[in-house]
Amino acid sequence: MKTRLFAAIAATALMLSNAAPAAGALKTAVFAGGCFWSAQHDIEHTAGVKDVVVGYAGGTGKTPSYDNHEGFLESIRVTYDPAVISYPQLVNAFFHHIDPTDPNGQICDQGSSYRTAVFAADAAEKAQAEQVKAQIGKQLGTNVRTMVLGPTTFWMGEGYHQHYADKNPVNYMAYRVGCGRDRALRTIWGKG
Repeated sequence: MKTRLFAAIAATALMLSNAAPAAGALKTAVFAGGCFWSAQHDIEHTAGVKDVVVGYAGGTGKTPSYDNHEGFLESIRVTYDPAVISYPQLVNAFFHHIDPTDPNGQICDQGSSYRTAVFAADAAEKAQAEQVKAQIGKQLGTNVRTMVLGPTTFWMGEGYHQHYADKNPVNYMAYRVGCGRDRALRTIWGKG
């Protein structure tokens, strides 16, 4: 009796280990898009995106903070449904919310922590991101300066930075308009 029970358990475990990922399984992607308030605000409305949090990525130190994140890029971690939006489509959406030609930051936010990057989780994602980057370069007819990098540790940003645009709409819009972000993106992408 015990032998049959163990055989049934082993067969079930083998069947479960070979099963396809559960429908609706979510994935994450990490991007650096300049000011993380804007990066979060712009991509969270993309179909298939379930959640976006801001933080720091790409550095080598431990426990970065807003006051001390030298060597890190202001970044976002996007949780998305790959049944709705594929990784290459998400990377493409990210590119369309930034100036990918600026090697030193974004619009009015200049400096090393505002440079743009795609942090690919593995070799397949890196190849897909590089392909999207090449297509964007062709579309714009210029060099794309956004970096495509390997996996990184994502450090969650402080609570007061999460969904800053939603929690502080007047302050955020004053920053965004003063920065000229929308005007700059319209010039690059022809958005209306």
